[in-house]
This record gives sequence, C-alpha cells and structure tokens, in this order.
Amino acid sequence: MKLVVGLGNPENRYNFTRHNTGFLVLDYYFKVKGIKWSDKPRLGALWGRENDTIFIKPQKFYNNSGQVVAAYMNYYKIPAPDILVICDDFNLEFGKIRYRAGGSAGGNNGLKSIIASIGTEDFPRIRIGTANDDLRARVGDVDFVLSKFTEEEKGQLPAVLDEVISRIGDN
Repeated sequence: MKLVVGLGNPENRYNFTRHNTGFLVLDYYFKVKGIKWSDKPRLGALWGRENDTIFIKPQKFYNNSGQVVAAYMNYYKIPAPDILVICDDFNLEFGKIRYRAGGSAGGNNGLKSIIASIGTEDFPRIRIGTANDDLRARVGDVDFVLSKFTEEEKGQLPAVLDEVISRIGDN
C-alpha cells in the first residue's frame, strides 16, 4: 500500500492559491485518470484509491497536515518511504519541479508538521515552484502563499500539472 498526499487548505476560498498546489495536482490527476473522491472524509481527509495507492487531501489546515498523514500511515501500516507528499515551494522558480527521496522541511510548515507527526524525514516529496518575487515582495510571505495564481501563471499550470502527474506513478 502506498499513500500520496496533496497539501493544501480546506475551504473553497483557498482553491487555486499557491498553498493549495498539492490539492490542485491531485484533483488534476483524478480528472485525468477518471477517479472519484470519496463522498465522506476518512481519518480527517478526502480520499480516493487507485489500485494499491491511497490519495488524500487532509482537511486540517496546511500547517497541521501531519496529524492526518500519521493517522493514515498508522491505520494502513504504510512505511514512510511509501508516502509521497506533494506541496508548493515559494523558493523555487514558478513551475520548477523538485523531487527528493527525503530531507528536511526546508521551511515548509506542512512538511514540518508531517515530519513531527510521523517522526522521520525519510519520505519522498515533490515540491512545485510557486515563486513570484514581485508579488511576494509586495504582499509578504503569509499573504503570498494564500494568493491566487496570476493569469500568466494559470496559463502555465497545465504543463506543470502534466509533468507532476507523470511522476506520481514513478514513485
């Protein structure tokens, strides 16, 4: 059994914000694959399944995602190396995709929460660059991660999403 986690914030007002990039990736993956999300949350997350892989969108806020990941990990007895986390990274150039098999949180509060909750850094993650230095300088970090993508960025998203979903099956 494997677990794929998309990080984001619940509530519709956060749709298409930078911090909800993980949710956006999983929604796109489900659309392409014809998979449906569950009608009811389980263990604190919206979930879906494809073969031996469970996909979740934690319904706790971004910085508390680790509680939900730990619940799935423990319930399904999934080892940390079989958990793939997909998240945004405002320090990476917009659209750049970085895969790591493990490592530190690198300042990402969702990853910090997961590491604290499951007790290890040894899980793979895909970070998706959301940088926009001009906007970030104007609004500050908190408002930046909760900001919507610009029209230009929205135009680039399909290619980024295609690239990321092609890597989901590789892990």
